[in-house]
Amino acid sequence: MRITLIAVGKTSTPYIKEGIESFLARVNRYVPMSLEVIPDLKSTRGLTADEQKRREGELIIKALMPGDHVVLLDERGDVLTSVKFAREIERRMASGLKRLVYVIGGPYGFSPEVYARADGKLSLSAMTFTHEMVRLFFTEQVYRAMTILRGEPYHHE
Repeated sequence: MRITLIAVGKTSTPYIKEGIESFLARVNRYVPMSLEVIPDLKSTRGLTADEQKRREGELIIKALMPGDHVVLLDERGDVLTSVKFAREIERRMASGLKRLVYVIGGPYGFSPEVYARADGKLSLSAMTFTHEMVRLFFTEQVYRAMTILRGEPYHHE
């Protein structure tokens, strides 16, 4: 199984970018994982939030493949402990799934079409974070999940 994180917009803060790259390298020791960046839309000044979500949604859906299991990182998603998140990944791996895709939307969230395509929603916190920070936190949690599944000492209960 491959894990893919799709995110709208590039990571421009150097220390966050470095952290994401570090956790991706760590995760790749266990399972292939990649970050696919959908470029920010150009000239959004005249767009409504709904129009921006629709355009970003088209690009997100275009990046998906048939058979992908898609989970949106969304504030209204399920809240899981790190151990439960690890077990969820383990369950997907055991199911024979080829690609598990997590998606971080743009500044206004997801279009109705993206919600309709999704198989689930996951919330990292009730708090609000920048999309760059969510990328860092999420890649760390995938790494933590892999160490939990392997019984390694990174995670402490």
